[in-house]
Amino acid sequence: MTKIIGALIIIMATTLAGFILARRYSDRPKQLRQLRNALQSLEAEIMYGLTPVKEASVHLSEQLPEPLASFFSQLVVKLNDGAESLQTAWDETIEVFWHQTALKSSEKEILHQFGATLGKHDSENQKKQIQMALSHLEREESDARDMQAKYEKMTKSLGFLTGLLVVLLLF
Repeated sequence: MTKIIGALIIIMATTLAGFILARRYSDRPKQLRQLRNALQSLEAEIMYGLTPVKEASVHLSEQLPEPLASFFSQLVVKLNDGAESLQTAWDETIEVFWHQTALKSSEKEILHQFGATLGKHDSENQKKQIQMALSHLEREESDARDMQAKYEKMTKSLGFLTGLLVVLLLF
């Protein structure tokens, strides 16, 4: 009886691990889409509302879902605390925020590059910089959807099958 309970616990644990890993594959395209929407909203605030980045970040932190709401609220905190520059606050916020996401280092680099241009150009050039970041993120989102289609189901199955293999090897 204890062997059966132990076997079930092993299978449940590895299946759960597979589902947790698979969730990262489904979260990444969703978070990239949310990030693109956030940058589009930022563009609208800057271009059409002529809103400063700090104030636009406050609006975005109230409108966006987590983890992006945390990103923009943390950016506002860093700017209020007297960050050296907008770029410094942006980069520091990315580092704090990054562990909350399913995003990869390529997306992180896109955000760092975008942050280096944020607030340093006139509105027309700023719009071009935002559009460039959006196109890069759109490409990454497409890749993320491909990865999700390829690996999400496989990861779930491997979690279960790994547990089954361990149980078979133990008994």
